[in-house]
Amino acid sequence: MTRMRLMAGVEVPATAVVDRAIDHARHHCEPYLFNHVMRSWLFAARLAQLRERQHDAEVLAVATLLHDVTLNESFAGPRRFEVEAADIARDFARSAGFEERRAQLVWDAVALNSTPSIGLHKEAEVALCTAGIGLDVIGFDYDRLPRETVAGIVSVFPRLAMKRRMSHCFCHIAAHYPGTTYDNFVRDYGERHVPGYAAPSVVDLVDGTPFEE
Repeated sequence: MTRMRLMAGVEVPATAVVDRAIDHARHHCEPYLFNHVMRSWLFAARLAQLRERQHDAEVLAVATLLHDVTLNESFAGPRRFEVEAADIARDFARSAGFEERRAQLVWDAVALNSTPSIGLHKEAEVALCTAGIGLDVIGFDYDRLPRETVAGIVSVFPRLAMKRRMSHCFCHIAAHYPGTTYDNFVRDYGERHVPGYAAPSVVDLVDGTPFEE
């Protein structure tokens, strides 16, 4: 039986690997981003409880806590930031003793966290990770949680101007590494906020396929 504890009013696992993941996130994320991953994890855990969704609580914790370790102005690709973070999170999971299936679930959850049209339909750990992050970033299922639950989590881990600061990171990626953005939501930030932004188009890729009709 996994030992549990209350954090900001939400019951979460109290294990050494979760503590290590929290410390890793705190070390590698700016304060506003650390608070974001903590809120996302707590939202995901509470949604799991409300939905009575069976899941691996350590996998969910590691994935959600480490999903944004590459979201900063030091990001240098070469792949989209979620995939770079997924590799880091999977390496962390393996070093913590996760067997390969659990480590791969961590990878999938991180890599798909900003692609809810896929992530929400995968394994419970991936779907819950996507849901918790989506709730914190764009308000997915905001009304599913009691107001006092949301207020309690935000009071312990305040938002610290997250909308503005996260948008700045997305624009930085779009401006400096547009090739990593053509098939994900960062493209939206490039098109709206970054002068001269240009990324590969799927239309051009299909039209340029080296096959005869």
